[in-house]
Amino acid sequence: MREAFGRNLEQYIFYGAYPGAAELIDDPERWRRYLLDSLIETTISRDILLLTRVDKPALLRRMFQLGCAYSGQVLSYQKMIGQLTDAGNTTTLAHYLELLQGAGMLMGLSKYSFGQVRQRASSPKLQVLNTALMSALDPRSLAEARQDGNYWGRLVESSVGADWVNSALGTDIQIFYWRELNQEVDFVLQRGKNVVAIAVKSGRRREALPGMEAFAKQFKLNRQLLVGGQGIALEEFLSKPTAHGLQ
Repeated sequence: MREAFGRNLEQYIFYGAYPGAAELIDDPERWRRYLLDSLIETTISRDILLLTRVDKPALLRRMFQLGCAYSGQVLSYQKMIGQLTDAGNTTTLAHYLELLQGAGMLMGLSKYSFGQVRQRASSPKLQVLNTALMSALDPRSLAEARQDGNYWGRLVESSVGADWVNSALGTDIQIFYWRELNQEVDFVLQRGKNVVAIAVKSGRRREALPGMEAFAKQFKLNRQLLVGGQGIALEEFLSKPTAHGLQ
């Protein structure tokens, strides 16, 4: 994805990877309007609503907006229902999330576990499939986003997740997250019995990784990777396909 842009890393993280929007980044308002009208609304209206029966189109749109606002975070379906009016039930929300994933917009990563049933029943970790979708729906400029450490951290993590999910399409690589209480692993890559746990950091300071340690005690790992911070440089890691993390 990143090869489509001759821009610096911060611009890639914020503006995402839609080639058609690249020439508009010097005019942020025009760029945002292009994303909202020509990409987001067109995709929802043409690629989802015209091809699939959706009983609550307004709910689908709100589900998309919620997913962008919470990308990089684990959010239970019950909490989603609490934030969405006329949300119906969890089955409806899960179905709409699948439709958004099929359109290449938004997905929910499952929690890693031994059993497929437990994975499907887990609360999803919301993940945009292009960070441009997050930025287009948020009023912050690149400079303002960069100054907000928590938001920028979610943008960085979402950028890594989007890059991996898209590059893993058509392969046998599966991507999960893991969390127990306050201990979390940002991404878990699996190919067969090969499992890699990955933490993503947006700052330079050295940080403890209790989630990685707890995960390693519970599951058999092939590798543990730290991307960003004191680990592998973010730009270097994003330049390589998802399969590289499993080597």
